[in-house]
Amino acid sequence: MTTALLIVDVQNDFTEEGALAVAGGTRVAEGITAHLATSAGRYATVLASRDWHDGDSDNGGHFAAEPDFVDTWPVHCVAGTAGAEYHPALAVDAVDVHIRKGQGKPSYSAFEGTADDGAPVPALLERLGVTELDVVGLATDYCVRASALDARAAGLEVRVLSDLVAGVSPEASAAALRELAEAGVRVEISSTVLPSSTGAPSSTGVTGS
Repeated sequence: MTTALLIVDVQNDFTEEGALAVAGGTRVAEGITAHLATSAGRYATVLASRDWHDGDSDNGGHFAAEPDFVDTWPVHCVAGTAGAEYHPALAVDAVDVHIRKGQGKPSYSAFEGTADDGAPVPALLERLGVTELDVVGLATDYCVRASALDARAAGLEVRVLSDLVAGVSPEASAAALRELAEAGVRVEISSTVLPSSTGAPSSTGVTGS
């Protein structure tokens, strides 16, 4: 099996002081960087997604002057702004593939995005021969959840590393992790992930909630 790591939306606007700050966002960025340093050889490919919204539209109703924080949101992660950039604590030099999503429309899942060469994410993963995906990032109850569910729907073995995600709402995040586990996603902590020179999955069991 070929294993990849998907880092979801670890951007300035989703971390402390950002337009849509997620509590613990900086901790997640730092934790992912540490995980990359201790997991050398495990991942054949490291991918990272970013919200990359248009600045001159409401992006298909995604932005609103009076957002409900469920389906509509304040302006965030506008393409080319500081808020759309990766958090400085994230080891961007370890990323092989950069994914942009949400250009002109609501997009929660990284699987709705495209790589820099324009390749859709599902086609890209198939081309790379990826069969197993570890998912980390922000936010647990929105983009991490949607990305992991789409990865399962695409036939991949999926693991969410629960100590390397953070959500908008603790209750909704816990519910999202339960939903993911019920969908066949393995919810584990990063310390269970062992380095591998082949990109093959470790032999750990499910620890998810």
